[in-house]
Amino acid sequence: MSLRIKFKIVTPEKTVCDQEIDQATLPVSDGEVTILPNHRSYIASLKAGEIMLKTGKEEISMAVSGGFIEFDKNNLVVLADTAERAEEIDEKRAEEARKKAEDLKNQKISADSEDYARMAAAIEKEWARIRVARKHHSRRSMNLNNH
Repeated sequence: MSLRIKFKIVTPEKTVCDQEIDQATLPVSDGEVTILPNHRSYIASLKAGEIMLKTGKEEISMAVSGGFIEFDKNNLVVLADTAERAEEIDEKRAEEARKKAEDLKNQKISADSEDYARMAAAIEKEWARIRVARKHHSRRSMNLNNH
């Protein structure tokens, strides 16, 4: 039996995923990290982007907006500000939310740095959601066309 990783991702609202996986690729503050079984202990801040999990031949894709990760003894815990599976993302709503955040940012060019940072984070979150949704939908349609 091969070694696996006990993976759990939690947001303030819910546990998004709790399962055993073979590997995880996560967006961290200094790039991207792939965690495999028996990886050294690791702690990092999570940035907005895509988490890609592999278990057997299945790939699970999620959009996250930030948080922290901790890996130790084949346990990977992600504490995320927000997280949603690719199939749960409404691409049209994410695009509308991104445009609304962009418009607000443009209206408040002279906003204080805290407001500006909040709007920039909202835009980054929506871009991550859009990218994950588009990737998931295109991968899904390719799989449907191949069968």
